[in-house]
Amino acid sequence: MKKSAAQMVAEARARIEEVETVDAIVLAENPDVVVVDIRDVRERAKGSIPGSVHAPRGMIEFWVDPESPYHKPVFAQAGKTYLFHCASGWRSALTVATLQDMGFPAAHMREGFTDWVAQGGPVEMPDA
Repeated sequence: MKKSAAQMVAEARARIEEVETVDAIVLAENPDVVVVDIRDVRERAKGSIPGSVHAPRGMIEFWVDPESPYHKPVFAQAGKTYLFHCASGWRSALTVATLQDMGFPAAHMREGFTDWVAQGGPVEMPDA
C-alpha cells in the first residue's frame, strides 16, 4: 500500500478549513450556513443535526457539480457557507479536500457528529 487512509486524512486536514465542534454548534444556527451530513442512511437514522442536508459520500461530487446530471440545487446557493460532517471527521476531511480540488469552497467539522453529541449539540431524530 502506497498511502494509508490515515495519511490521506492528515494530508487533507493540512489543506482544508476545519471547524471545532463548539464553533459548529453556533454556525449551524446561522441561516447562511448549510450543514451537510455525508454519513450513510443507517448512521443518520440514529440522529442528525437539525436542518442538515443529507448528501451520501458516494454522490457528493456529482451533486455539487452543476454540469452533472445528478446536480442538486442546494449546492448552488449563492452566499451560503457549506459545512460538511461525518461521524468522526475522517470522511468529511477527504470529501472537503476533493470538493476544494473541484473549486467548491467548503469546511468540515473536525471531530464529526460523535463529538457534536458529546458537546451537547442539538440532535433531531427521524420520524418513526
